[in-house]
Amino acid sequence: MPTYEYACDSNRTVVEVMHDAGVALRTWGELCYLTGIAPGRTDPAAPVRRVFRSAPAITKTMSDSELRDAGFTKLVRRDDGVYENVTASGGEERYMRRGQRRTKPHLHKKIRD
Repeated sequence: MPTYEYACDSNRTVVEVMHDAGVALRTWGELCYLTGIAPGRTDPAAPVRRVFRSAPAITKTMSDSELRDAGFTKLVRRDDGVYENVTASGGEERYMRRGQRRTKPHLHKKIRD
C-alpha cells in the first residue's frame, strides 16, 4: 500500500498515511480517522490536501549498447511516424514505421518475469 502525505492549512500539520491509491482524503476528520490521531482543536471539516514530492532517484548515463544488454529498447524519433531503434538486436528492424507491424521491436522477447 502506498504512503501519502497530507497537509492541513488550518493547523499547519503534515501527516503521513498509508492507503489504497483510489482513496482521496478531503477533510481533517477523515485523515484523523484513518491514522487514529485525535483531531484536537481543528475542525474535522477542515480541508486537507495531498502533498506531492518527487521520488528520490539516482541517475546513471548508459550507452545504447548498455541499454540493449540490459534488455531495454530505445527509440529515437527521426521523422513523422519513423523511429530509429538504436538498441536493435536479434533480427529487429533498425527503423520502426507507423502502420508497419513487422518493424515493431521484439518486446515479447525482452520482457522477463
